[in-house]
Amino acid sequence: MTFSIEKTRFDETYQPLEGTRLTTNFANLARGENRQQNLRRALRMIDDRCNELASQDNENGNRYGVDLDIVSVNLELEESQGTASFPVIEMLQTTIVDRRLNQRFEGIVGNNFSSYVRDFDFSVLLPQYAKSDSGLPEDFGELHGNIFKGFLSSQAYTEQFSKPPVICISVSTSRTYQRTGYQHRVLGVEYQQDEFSLTDRYFAKMGMRVRYFMPPNSAAPLAFYFLGDLVEDYTDLKLIATISTMETFQRIYRPEIYNANTPAGESYQPTLKHADYAATGIVYDREERSRLGAEQGKFAQENLITPHRNTLEQWSARYSDYHHQLQGITS
Repeated sequence: MTFSIEKTRFDETYQPLEGTRLTTNFANLARGENRQQNLRRALRMIDDRCNELASQDNENGNRYGVDLDIVSVNLELEESQGTASFPVIEMLQTTIVDRRLNQRFEGIVGNNFSSYVRDFDFSVLLPQYAKSDSGLPEDFGELHGNIFKGFLSSQAYTEQFSKPPVICISVSTSRTYQRTGYQHRVLGVEYQQDEFSLTDRYFAKMGMRVRYFMPPNSAAPLAFYFLGDLVEDYTDLKLIATISTMETFQRIYRPEIYNANTPAGESYQPTLKHADYAATGIVYDREERSRLGAEQGKFAQENLITPHRNTLEQWSARYSDYHHQLQGITS
């Protein structure tokens, strides 16, 4: 099993590649008759938020820009009948543009996270488990987690990226979050959840931990999934680029939470039924996204999971055994 990477610039001329999940944040914006207006407004929102957070030595509020590249990951499976290729992961890489110094700085890879295998797990397997009395099996999400960890340890990843990814998504509407006494200068006020959500446990299979922060002048906390140390491993400017990008996407897709007129308080339970929020003016069809998620899960089932099940299961089992051995050596 090997991995290959393609990169595509995400700008106002962006067109989704063949194999791109259409429910992905950036791909969803680039569809329909309003595509260019959607893209232009979203990119402007990202830059404006970046300059708001990076206000030091930025008197006119236009010093910085954020360039985005889509990182598309293909999985190559070598079998007796030949090599099969499948698009497994898409993420975003940020680059910070300092217009005053005319310099570009590498940002964080990750940010958005898109996965056909996750669609299969949540749109095909999860409904089946929900109908049974046994509940979720212990290995739910293990194949997906091993594929992700295998990609991070691959030559394709290590040749192009110097640090582990950070993935930033919405908080869960099924959980309550309490404000803590900790505040970071860029990430903002930290929150803690009452218990781990299914998404938290799923990302844990990928080797990632989670912390929740509400950045300055935000309406709600964001969930940051990471390896290593979120606070110490990345500069303020790198974190600002991630916040600017992913908060913008969430303001568009979940305005009831992230574009609410009243920010989250000491205790906070997100809800999509909240009516007091501002519209962004960017067109987004949430019902279509839900429908496409199920279709994409079936696509993964028919083109990857079912025809290559034995190869995937054998590789995943060997990968798990290898890492358990490593943990035993290093512990």
